[in-house]
Amino acid sequence: MGDIVTIKGLKYGLQLTFAKGASFDDVQANLLDKLQSGNGFFIRGTTVFVPKGYFAEEQNEALRKMFHRHGMLFSTELKRPNLAPPSRDTSTKASKAKAPVEEAQKMMVINHTIRGGQEIKANCSVLICGNVNPGAQVIAGGSIDIRGTCRGFVHAGAFGDKSACVVADRLMPAQIRIADLVARAPDEEFKASQAERAMIKDNQIIFEPVAR
Repeated sequence: MGDIVTIKGLKYGLQLTFAKGASFDDVQANLLDKLQSGNGFFIRGTTVFVPKGYFAEEQNEALRKMFHRHGMLFSTELKRPNLAPPSRDTSTKASKAKAPVEEAQKMMVINHTIRGGQEIKANCSVLICGNVNPGAQVIAGGSIDIRGTCRGFVHAGAFGDKSACVVADRLMPAQIRIADLVARAPDEEFKASQAERAMIKDNQIIFEPVAR
């Protein structure tokens, strides 16, 4: 059957399509496996879209609850989600406190390679479907997911979010920062040939393999 669930990055989230003939149980089990494997695509705060009318309402509700447990949103309407609803507390102080959190939960999707000399800055998480070449910079308020090779400078959690991470198919940055911590990836000859995630553990940046 091949891949049961195919994931496509969109400007405002992720769109799911499904293998012909796959049952709902197959889809749900495959999605749960991807969620539990630490798949870098599924960043907290991301909106996940499925085709409207593809599943029965009770099945959509089961998917909605599953994604909610992993900190994600679910929708059958392919449009920009309202990620920052108006607060009942309209004080300036409350608005300023919530703004960085709301921004970090959104996601920017870039469907091309970032070339040397280019710089990407975002208040939110960033998904790059391409490489980050030497001399390129990516700075994000949330996490960074690179569907390719990272050899440039990356800074996740730029506003101090120590729960942010950096994921890439080949993670070999010139320098990596998460919040206020700085590290370099191991030399290329010591690098794993699989996708890796950089994250903060015990107040230092560590690298660990992840399933894609």
